[in-house]
Amino acid sequence: MQSSIPKKVVLGMSGGVDSSVAAKLLKEEGYEVLGVTLKVWEEEDEAATSKRWQERGCCKVGIAKHVAELLGISHQVIDTRESFQQGVIDDFIGGYLQGTTPNPCVRCNERVKFGGLFQVAEQLGADYIATGHFARIHQDEMGKPFLARGLDSKKDQSYFLYRIPDKWLSRMLFPLGTIEKPQVWAEAEAMGLPVDELKESQEICFVTQGDYRDFLKEHAPQATNPGSFVDAEGHKLGEHDGVAFYTPGQRKGLGIATGNRLYVQRVVPDLNLVVVGPPEDLDTKVCEVADLNIFSRENLVDGQLIDVKFRYGSPPVSATIHWNSETSMKVTFEVPVRALSPGQSAVFYQHDRVLGGGIIQAQKNPKSPSLVTQHSSLQPLSS
Repeated sequence: MQSSIPKKVVLGMSGGVDSSVAAKLLKEEGYEVLGVTLKVWEEEDEAATSKRWQERGCCKVGIAKHVAELLGISHQVIDTRESFQQGVIDDFIGGYLQGTTPNPCVRCNERVKFGGLFQVAEQLGADYIATGHFARIHQDEMGKPFLARGLDSKKDQSYFLYRIPDKWLSRMLFPLGTIEKPQVWAEAEAMGLPVDELKESQEICFVTQGDYRDFLKEHAPQATNPGSFVDAEGHKLGEHDGVAFYTPGQRKGLGIATGNRLYVQRVVPDLNLVVVGPPEDLDTKVCEVADLNIFSRENLVDGQLIDVKFRYGSPPVSATIHWNSETSMKVTFEVPVRALSPGQSAVFYQHDRVLGGGIIQAQKNPKSPSLVTQHSSLQPLSS
């Protein structure tokens, strides 16, 4: 039971259905809720006023304000566009130009969102910060808080949160962590929100039209840099538009007619090459993970079997870990996994507990052609 003086919680309110319902649940639990919208992208200009809610700016300030008024809680907008540009968008563009597959949601949570909310919490004297993520905070047998999966396994978002500093966990709340998505929609409808117009948040909030390739073409024209597609033996198979537009496992949009199914194996920015091959060449059992954020080092020892998730939408797979150094480790999967990409996050789990994670490094594929590392000239594939 809470004390007579309500605890203050700063809640990140994007204007989406999840954070709106989180505000309702927190107030019902007796917290004094201080709503904060972090403005990370474009303004909602005059041309957007006649559009449906989901067609406006990425952070729907209008709905956030509406929900705050509906619930009788405070609300403010904080401009974080500069830090978002530097810490997320520039990183996103640079990652693709360097041949990696970055995850902007992971970087935003690490570099912008939670730090911004904690800064506001300090200014306002709040006890906690909260978001609408599907995740949970539990305590171990020693009373130490740890990050855990959300109850709704289909919507669990702990993958995006693994870079949160360990010291923050004791002051974090996830009101949606113990409920499932259908209940969220029901709560939103009961609040009178336009649920028929609200849609799930895009994974990349600033890519509002088309896909990331269109965004790169507009914001990083240098990404368009034609080069060669090559096979595993170094034969030239065609011309690509620029290495930034291709990721491991990609099949569509290659424009190569060889009579065989070809997939992007990896890209080599230094040589402006895109290596393609059959699907079985995408399989790997080992990867290196660096740029680590580990919550409890004692819970990750050499030879330990854990679950590893390397894409948000993919199920975790069993793997054994070995420390290479204080800053990197080798992950050996029990069964081969397909289409690992440098830049992706590998997140470590033990049952529901998040142990930490890191960034997958470039793979050294033994089937890769020598020309990829010792490039002199390309030979066209003989017919």
